[in-house]
Amino acid sequence: MTTGGTAALIRRPDGSTRATLLELLFDVVFVASLALTSTLLAESHTWSHAATVLLMLTAIWWTWSVTSTTTEFYDPQQRPIQVILMVAMVGSVGMAASLPMVSDGHALVFALSYVGTHVVRGIILVTSLHRQRHRSAMIRATRFLFWFVVSGVFWIAGAVSGTVNWGLWTIAITIDLVSAAARYPTPRLGRVPLDQYERTTGHLGERYQQFIILALGDIILVPTLQVSRGPLAGLRVAALFCAFAVMLLLWQVYVFRAGELLEAGAGPKSGRPARVAPYTHLVMLAGVVGTAASFDLVVTRPTGTTPAGWLLLIMGGPALFVIGRILFTLLISMVVPWRRVIWLPLPLLVLPWAGRWPPLLVTAIVALGLAGHVLTPGEARETTPGLRMRRFWD
Repeated sequence: MTTGGTAALIRRPDGSTRATLLELLFDVVFVASLALTSTLLAESHTWSHAATVLLMLTAIWWTWSVTSTTTEFYDPQQRPIQVILMVAMVGSVGMAASLPMVSDGHALVFALSYVGTHVVRGIILVTSLHRQRHRSAMIRATRFLFWFVVSGVFWIAGAVSGTVNWGLWTIAITIDLVSAAARYPTPRLGRVPLDQYERTTGHLGERYQQFIILALGDIILVPTLQVSRGPLAGLRVAALFCAFAVMLLLWQVYVFRAGELLEAGAGPKSGRPARVAPYTHLVMLAGVVGTAASFDLVVTRPTGTTPAGWLLLIMGGPALFVIGRILFTLLISMVVPWRRVIWLPLPLLVLPWAGRWPPLLVTAIVALGLAGHVLTPGEARETTPGLRMRRFWD
């Protein structure tokens, strides 16, 4: 239900932590962008092209992450916040539509969609909070707006000629990531106080979990679309089932003790989940996109030898996801999840011979390695509150 005006724009501490239906629709729109990114990555034939795809993935993810942080601090039932969500959806569609054509003269569409989303959000927040005389919240929104205007100069400058200047875009996304890590230091306004990160609720953790679970669906969506375009051969179907198994295993890797992990990082003088989640989940998201891209290739040709680029996606995608999950555990609770760390390099033992094996066999070996993460007996808790490091022999 939408309330009128801009009353009570700030989220109340005792308010509902459940995601609204508009927030869920917002997630679905972004998942379409991820599917396109996976397809582009599968079509990459050079390291430089793959790097540019990952840069655009970072921009798409950053738009989702910052907008979700907005709905954490402000009530998503209020009209200004709903307008922000709708603007972000439009920006996502613009970025997604221009993804395949960024290098063919449509870079400005991508840049304007990205910059416009962040700048419009900032203007709406600053204007609404000024009217309500929420000084501290208005200053926080101004800090965000300032840095997105700074990076926006490089985004637009890197696209205005029609040909992407990847150097300027790299500077732009670096500004976005580093300014957030530094808590948006702004002239005369300083940085976002740490205590503001401590005010986050279970809503933010739920939003990240919902998005990652939706994103995992791309691992089966992308190869399913590929299979539907060709003959329904037995090995292609087997590769599709392997994709389904890997998707379920990565889901289990992510959700295992995730609630306890977020709980361990919450509480007074913390705020760590809100600060590290955007970066660690970006690593996991890159792993999801790489995994989906690998199955896009494997269902096309499950037999024969496995090229080096395919090996990187088949093995690197799931490994990157697990690394992101390990970092999330480590940075929040300072506990090393050893059973994940030990299983991580095992698929690499077959790397010297994997290039001569069929792609379907390599993916099956990766799936077995992921099963080790899930099936190996562990302690009741993977995380523990506080900063104590768990010993290897515990």
